[in-house]
Amino acid sequence: MELTRRELIAAFLGSAVAASACRRSRPREPVPGAIIDKAVDVGHRLRGGPLPRAETVEPVEVLIVGAGAAGLSAAWRLMGAGLKDVRVVELDDEPGGTARSGKNSVSAYPWGAHYLPAPLTEQGAVMRLLREMGAVSGVDAEGSPTFAEELLIREPDERLFYQGEWYEGLYLRAGASAADLAEAERFDARMNAFAAAKDSKGRKAFAVPTALSSDDAEWTALDKLSMAQWMEAEGFRSPRLKWMVDYACRDDYGTTADGVSAWAGIWYYAARQAGRGERGEGFLSWPEGNGRLIRQLLSSLPPGRVERHVLVHTVEPGAEGCRVEALEAGTGKARAFQARQVVFTGPRFVAGHVVAPWREQRPEWMGAFSYGPWVVANLTLSSPPRSRGFPLAWDNVFHDSKSLGYVVATHQAMRQYEGGPTVLTWYLPMVGKDVKAEREKVLSAGYGEWEGLVMADLMAAHPGIAEQALRLEVMRWGHAMIRPSPGLMWGPARFAAQESLGRTLHFAHTDLGGMALFEEANWFGVKAAERVLKELGHSFTSWL
Repeated sequence: MELTRRELIAAFLGSAVAASACRRSRPREPVPGAIIDKAVDVGHRLRGGPLPRAETVEPVEVLIVGAGAAGLSAAWRLMGAGLKDVRVVELDDEPGGTARSGKNSVSAYPWGAHYLPAPLTEQGAVMRLLREMGAVSGVDAEGSPTFAEELLIREPDERLFYQGEWYEGLYLRAGASAADLAEAERFDARMNAFAAAKDSKGRKAFAVPTALSSDDAEWTALDKLSMAQWMEAEGFRSPRLKWMVDYACRDDYGTTADGVSAWAGIWYYAARQAGRGERGEGFLSWPEGNGRLIRQLLSSLPPGRVERHVLVHTVEPGAEGCRVEALEAGTGKARAFQARQVVFTGPRFVAGHVVAPWREQRPEWMGAFSYGPWVVANLTLSSPPRSRGFPLAWDNVFHDSKSLGYVVATHQAMRQYEGGPTVLTWYLPMVGKDVKAEREKVLSAGYGEWEGLVMADLMAAHPGIAEQALRLEVMRWGHAMIRPSPGLMWGPARFAAQESLGRTLHFAHTDLGGMALFEEANWFGVKAAERVLKELGHSFTSWL
């Protein structure tokens, strides 16, 4: 069914954005650009039945399937242990998965994850990686790490657009009643208490990564409720507070508070602070977002160890190793690898199509995993967008839109204050409960529709932005983020999915942690690599 422009905008961004777009409607030249994702059609070949097998086999000691953050973390760990015969194969033309980045003559920019919360402790693989990057500046008086000043997001860091004006922060204080503010203060106090809570073994109730969190029933019982249900039960009913919590769930988890486990919702506020209401040193970011972390992981690998445009379609585990069948995406040439050890770093729904025993008999737990689609767009401007109210920040959020607003790729360089060109990275999570229908909406819209949607959203806050727009590029992520639905975080499915198949096939992905976060990808990538080292008989000290 053909939708009118207003209906299309309302369907994707909400009625408030549609009404604003119609009020401001006037002829304009479309912004030149393109949809740039390429892997969708090739990846969907996995659903089409048997694919050809190769006649010859390439031997390799360790094969890593997937060059996202988890796969590259596994390769980084194996290189750190001195292994030489490690190969990574990747379907896409660029490594990094949803942490990948792009670059033009103006700036580098993210195509997905765009920051890393500053770790609270000196321990762990993420801190090792940050030290390798030169991002760690020292240790404070309490023994917590400190970070290079230029990497910590500088102020102003956040602002909110509401009814024609920009306001500081993400909690809308303008016009808030005394009851609203009291409820927000009570919510903060509860989150601080959760952050400070520890069990009898000294484990934080909510920790980073999730594997280090307490498994005491006092806390894990929260996983049975949605965040919206928990808020209601606790008497948190202020519309302003509920909007902010819902935004947090959309931002980190790709769905609304009624679709997120209360445990995960509380984790968002509690895990990255020590109970004093401050999130460590803040956030670390680069113009390319977490693409900078991907670049660091890649730097640990010798040239040629990551092969692009390789579609793995079958993994057959055996007692002596795994046979892995693949196609070269460009030529269609069949290839096969015989690996002593394999680390599969795709999501569970892909594993269900690729891992031979699961293709024949799908595990019951696989149905517990649900993935939300996202759209990310990068808009290059000749000059910074003009604003009314609080000035341009790193993170710029629209109160009345289904989008998350945008981040400014040149924020750390302060170039926007010099009036020069910049890049805005715009995010839209598709939060509907029917993820298949949401995915079809994302993939059915062409460049013209996406250009109209992105510009309608931005023009509501920046009426003159169309005249500043130079180029728009759009990336569609059909299965971008695992959703931590009620019951996933502490239910049996997530733990069953973490188990290796035999002694030769191991798994790593953010969905094993229940959250699409770099810390989870890195943890499971390193964990899988250390299982490989154990099976190969190497002695090592764990990085976890």
